[in-house]
Amino acid sequence: MILTTPVVLAGRTAPSRVMFGPHETNLGRGRAISLRHVAYYERRAAGGAGVIVTETASVDTSDWPYERAPLAAECQPGWAATVSACRPHGTLVVASLGHAGSQGSAAYSRTALWAPSRVADVASRELPMEMEEPELDRLLQGFSFATAIAMESDVDGVEIDAGQHSLLRQFLSGLTNQREDEYGADRALLLREVLCAVRDILGRDRILGLRLSCDELAPWAGITPEHAAGLAAELAKAVDYITVVRGSAMSTSATRPDFHTPSGFNIDLCRDIRSAVGGVADVILQGSIVGPDQAEWALSSGVADLVEMTRAQIAEPNLVALCVKEETERVRPCVLCNQRCRVRDGRNAVVSCVVEPSSGYETTDRPLAPPAAPREVLVVGGGPAGLEAARALADRGHQVELVERSEQLGGSLRLSPLEGFADWLASEVSRLGVKIRTGEAVTSADFGGRTVVLATGSVPGPRDYDIDGGQVLDVADVLRAGLDALPAGPVVVFDPVGDSVGARIAELLASAGRDTTVVTRDAVVGTQLAVTGDLADANARLHRAGVQLVKRSTLLAVRDASVVVEHVLTGEKQELACGLVVHCGHRLPDVTPGEVRAGDCVAPRTLYEAVLEGRRAAQGVS
Repeated sequence: MILTTPVVLAGRTAPSRVMFGPHETNLGRGRAISLRHVAYYERRAAGGAGVIVTETASVDTSDWPYERAPLAAECQPGWAATVSACRPHGTLVVASLGHAGSQGSAAYSRTALWAPSRVADVASRELPMEMEEPELDRLLQGFSFATAIAMESDVDGVEIDAGQHSLLRQFLSGLTNQREDEYGADRALLLREVLCAVRDILGRDRILGLRLSCDELAPWAGITPEHAAGLAAELAKAVDYITVVRGSAMSTSATRPDFHTPSGFNIDLCRDIRSAVGGVADVILQGSIVGPDQAEWALSSGVADLVEMTRAQIAEPNLVALCVKEETERVRPCVLCNQRCRVRDGRNAVVSCVVEPSSGYETTDRPLAPPAAPREVLVVGGGPAGLEAARALADRGHQVELVERSEQLGGSLRLSPLEGFADWLASEVSRLGVKIRTGEAVTSADFGGRTVVLATGSVPGPRDYDIDGGQVLDVADVLRAGLDALPAGPVVVFDPVGDSVGARIAELLASAGRDTTVVTRDAVVGTQLAVTGDLADANARLHRAGVQLVKRSTLLAVRDASVVVEHVLTGEKQELACGLVVHCGHRLPDVTPGEVRAGDCVAPRTLYEAVLEGRRAAQGVS
């Protein structure tokens, strides 16, 4: 595979053409690169990553975009430790440097945000200060100083951030740069000055990379692919590589979208930029590239010289190593859900992964050791918790039997867009020799003195509204039966939880031509989708699909041909035509007794928690 072949950047050889790109982790201690960062990066280096670009460090104290954002002035020990940990694996370490400008936050720095012009950020609505000569000089000095610190750490190079969350992109864009001075007449001037200042410190024997937003998806005034092609051709003379990204403050979900956007969305954009660059600098493809086959195709087709596979390596740290062994079927798949790896928000959650919950916890979650003596273990339940428990148990050397009462493994994953992970788990337990029985219920006679792990799932929860006629179905039952089996008439989706489930079933119903209404207690549908970045997009899709959104309301009663809802603030009631209610509330644990339990039979679990508890259950079997 071309993907696993070495590549030379500024005279330094990376062992593969796979990049682990810069992203928020919340692994920091204060504003430094911590030992948790080091372990996180080392695990990807050991797995074959060719280039690791560390989390973007602010070059000036005026920039504090999120609470644990690194500050270059505090990163020297962490960068040095990362280099020491990754270099034995041959991996090149590049320090990302940037400034978020008006896309930052004044909550931590308690100072005015910097920006090219007084244009309020579309997300925070905060109005920044317009940078003048003292701030511009300070910014240039900050990039130079940060580069010098990085060199003291012996990194292989630095990457300058002119991507989605960056002040340098704001100077490049007509959306945010409305200056009347030389930096407005020539919007690329500041970026050229930064690259020149950094190269003067860095020299030619270390890598200088550029992360460049090449399409702001705002053609009325923003950076367009046509503009970016000419800019990239010019800047390629100053750098060793350009990573092609898209998006701006106007399109916050565009750079790192979830599964609603197909993987490889930047392929055409990257190909055009590489053509414009003409081999002067290497070009790196970014854009939800999670499959080795697609990455290999992009390289062999001339789309790019390297491929950034960040989320793919959060999900599978050994991705490159498995490709080298030609065992790509064992690569734990990234499902592009953004549920645990997207952490640039107010929760300060540590980066992790729903399919690989040890990601981000490398200092505490050690690989499972073989048992002192193999045991016979019965796993009851073939959902994600049971499958992961069976996989981990068998991988440790135990003799495992898994029994699932339905005809198919996967449980609730089969009802979601993430069912590809169920296929992978089923393949792995089969490969590891787990004995599988489906379509059977377990009785106490099956226990036979074996260690038993219960992952029996959940049952529908109670309804806190009156049902006087009419039909109410749990969302899981609707998905299992199929939309064609539903009774005729308008459908009301009641979503008291506010996660992705209600929005998804409403989209499916509307796409099937059903008259659909969503009733939610929240101000927007799917409030928790803010975590994945899909909140605005999901509500836009519902609106375009013609779904009626009844917000700030709760369900009071279900009748033969209607429902009664009540506004949670005003108490105003209204009656809606309805032939079926789809209930999307929390489910309750299956009450099957047992000592070792995992997943929904403990409490309503997300996929992340189910996989984590399945693994912990396996770890607990000594």
